[in-house]
Amino acid sequence: MTIDTLLFDLDGTLVDSARDLATALNLLRGERDLPPLPLERVRACVGDGATLLVKRGLAEIPYEDELLKRFLRLYGEHLLDETTVYPGIREFLDEQARRKLGIVTNKPAAFTLPLLDGLDLSRYFPVIVGGDSCAEKKPHPLPVRHALITLGAKAAGAVMIGDHHTDLRAGAAAGVRTCFCAWGLGHHDGTPYDDHAETPADLPRLYPGTRP
Repeated sequence: MTIDTLLFDLDGTLVDSARDLATALNLLRGERDLPPLPLERVRACVGDGATLLVKRGLAEIPYEDELLKRFLRLYGEHLLDETTVYPGIREFLDEQARRKLGIVTNKPAAFTLPLLDGLDLSRYFPVIVGGDSCAEKKPHPLPVRHALITLGAKAAGAVMIGDHHTDLRAGAAAGVRTCFCAWGLGHHDGTPYDDHAETPADLPRLYPGTRP
């Protein structure tokens, strides 16, 4: 079946938010008298939602809900300091006028929407499913299914594009094609996938443009 629907993860797929996440995490670590973590260490903590990011990023101390609340507050203050759209992504999206596009992310909607607005990406996506938009997050298939229903799309004609095993598992469980993005913040963790994009430049080859 022809691919007529593209669903995207956000962090590590469309945008590189690692530096701003690291800023918030290291500010929180500083408040708890812990030394800062290098950027690559923070990158390794990303991909499974904010709670696990905080648990991994402050593994030296017991987790408590206040840590997550404080991290989210700090991240909100630095949401767009250094976050950028990966090269080639805008050009690829510009060529997708005839496809249905959506975002399925584990980032809370309160951060997802202003981030997309700030980077002028919102206009591409009529459907945006945040980490708190459904009763479950990826790797559960519910957010992917919700996006499909809202777009009026069928699983057989859709692909879930992301940089983390949670994207691949959610997509597969929802019955859609999956694409692993190797440039991102995550890893496939041995999870099978249908397509492989080493860089954003591979996306037009995998899913040729449909500009009118």
